[in-house]
Amino acid sequence: MLAVGLAAAGLVIASILTLQAFKENLMFYIEISEVAKGNAPKDRNFRVGGLVVEGSVTRVPGELEVEFTLTDLNEQLVVYYDGILPDLFREGQGIIAHGRLDDDGSRFIADQVLAKHDENYMPPEVAETLAKHAAAQEAALDAETGQQ
Repeated sequence: MLAVGLAAAGLVIASILTLQAFKENLMFYIEISEVAKGNAPKDRNFRVGGLVVEGSVTRVPGELEVEFTLTDLNEQLVVYYDGILPDLFREGQGIIAHGRLDDDGSRFIADQVLAKHDENYMPPEVAETLAKHAAAQEAALDAETGQQ
């Protein structure tokens, strides 16, 4: 009975440690519109995705620092990244950035930037967000033209 009790206790402890590690490493995808509303975690990393706004990419000459704006076709978020961007990164392209908001919540500090691997692919989260906001904009436009 003692061996069974110790094995059960070991299994419970291992399960708790595994769940704790999973919780700490879990990275949520948050829409840019939700970040703009203030519905983003302040104390942990998360992912955002969208299209890089045309003309928004600025670089520090001679440095790896880059700042650009992401949009989900509804809201925009300024992203700061200090590192080598993927070869396929460009304006108008869908990307996902991993990181967290800065202290005042006005800028997303990215640890990693991921771009699609060919011109036919867009990350599923980004595609769903863009489709949702494009449909909402179209519905609002239809309602506006229907009232006139």
